[in-house]
Amino acid sequence: MFDLISEYDSQLLDAFWVTIKLTAFSAIGALVLGTIVAAMRVSPVPVARWVGTLYVTIFRNTPLTLILVFCSIGLYSTLRVKLAAEGPDSLAENNFRWAVVGLSVYTAAFVCESLRAGINTVPLGQSEAGRSLGLGFLQNLRLIVMPQAFRSVIAPLGSVLIALTKNSTVASAIGVAEASFLMAKMLDTEAALLAIGAIFALGFVILTLPMGLLFGYIAKRFEVAR
Repeated sequence: MFDLISEYDSQLLDAFWVTIKLTAFSAIGALVLGTIVAAMRVSPVPVARWVGTLYVTIFRNTPLTLILVFCSIGLYSTLRVKLAAEGPDSLAENNFRWAVVGLSVYTAAFVCESLRAGINTVPLGQSEAGRSLGLGFLQNLRLIVMPQAFRSVIAPLGSVLIALTKNSTVASAIGVAEASFLMAKMLDTEAALLAIGAIFALGFVILTLPMGLLFGYIAKRFEVAR
């Protein structure tokens, strides 16, 4: 095991760095998109609620692999929708960016549902008090409801982020050179299945365990008193 780590040390660091970047960029995209969809789901406008519900229903029940393959083969290879300029590394860069898009779109559905649960914990009287002060729906949501909703769902959002970190391994299906892509490559060349599995399992534990501890601490620190 240690011999393998020594032999592939730079490749392991590069692969896990790609995993970290995939997770970070996708988490930002999913948080922004999920917040917008959550706002649509609680909107007083029926069409917005319908669109939000349709989005969650579709993407929460669609396999992530299918979404990523559609982004890479359907949008990039077939329709030639490019997210990076032409160059020697354009294929890898486009696949990485489309992986971020696919992971963001998929994870946003789960972020939305977590936030909607948090919104439902905010007492109705607070929203009514905001409206009585002349606040519109978006102002009420931004100033009164969402801050409390986020504080209520810090732990569930942490679980979504941990799941996103593990789901990033699916990006290897479209050629993104992250951790599981390197693992498959090592399995093809090395006769050490258990050792390789242990290396990558340990790597993901190192990535996800601190997240769980951090979000658990933040959730207790900023818990909303009821």
